[in-house]
Amino acid sequence: MRILLDEYIDQRVARDIPGHHVSHVRTPGWASLSDAALLRRAAERFDAFVTVDRGIAFQQDLRELSLAVIVLRARRNTRSRLARLIPDLLRALESAPAGVVTWLDERG
Repeated sequence: MRILLDEYIDQRVARDIPGHHVSHVRTPGWASLSDAALLRRAAERFDAFVTVDRGIAFQQDLRELSLAVIVLRARRNTRSRLARLIPDLLRALESAPAGVVTWLDERG
């Protein structure tokens, strides 16, 4: 699966997601794009967009996108905190539907 990580996720998290082709928005130079433009471009080249932006579900119309959007919700957006969500992320990637948000919450 081709996964794009949002700019507010540490780029090193890509190494923590095995078995997938993972890119960061800085790699193609998309970090300065608006959310709407970023999602449109991502939908052309990726299967899933992973973000910590909790507002994306309410600020963007995702229904037309051929892209799964997964929001990671951790107490802090540090690599170590987000790493706790990687097992859940890997499971979610198997079935996350395009055009809607899948929410993953840190436990404990």
